[in-house]
Amino acid sequence: MNTYTNTKITRRKLVLSALAGGALTAVYPGNIARAETVSGLYDNLPLEDEIMGNPDSPVTLLEYASMTCPHCKSFHEEIMPTITEKYINSSKVRYILRPFPFNGDLAGEAAFMLAKCVPDNNYYPMLDALFSAQQSWAFGNDPASELKRISKRFSLSEAEYKACLSDRNLYLRMIEARDIAVRKFNVRSTPTIFIDNERFTQPRSVENLSAALDGALHRLGEG
Repeated sequence: MNTYTNTKITRRKLVLSALAGGALTAVYPGNIARAETVSGLYDNLPLEDEIMGNPDSPVTLLEYASMTCPHCKSFHEEIMPTITEKYINSSKVRYILRPFPFNGDLAGEAAFMLAKCVPDNNYYPMLDALFSAQQSWAFGNDPASELKRISKRFSLSEAEYKACLSDRNLYLRMIEARDIAVRKFNVRSTPTIFIDNERFTQPRSVENLSAALDGALHRLGEG
């Protein structure tokens, strides 16, 4: 299992040359560790959450993900479509995917930054496109060109692309939010999933996640 190790943040720039030439770290996380209820998951975080679905939905499904993680891609493409149709589109559940790039994963960091920068509230459509093309940009020979190509589909100009990847404030807020997840919420691998304040500990499947969401709704008198 790949585990997260906190290191001191050093000053660096996410420029195209670094993306094109930097070594990429593939993340192959293991099982989600069992944990008790976590407090403070939604309080005073440095990076604003992007919400899919009705913000007033009674139950929150929260995922910490890495864009270069094959397990996250599988969860996003094999499980989330059913969950979205059954729970999110019906306003029973709101969904939040938070960035959790691993140390040294320049392409993963850049992918999340670009998703935050694309216009017209296209964070989740951009993540869809990034997961779909994960093999080409995360593990290909020219991640910068591939990320630029995907960004262009979402009306991000080359100047905006460069400005986004040079946004030091956005970068530091993303890394601070990740480090808070490690220190306070014991997030060590991806995907790590919470339902409201409870860590989801069952094997990831549509059936198990649906049962857990139904249980959370039932406890609130919504099921």
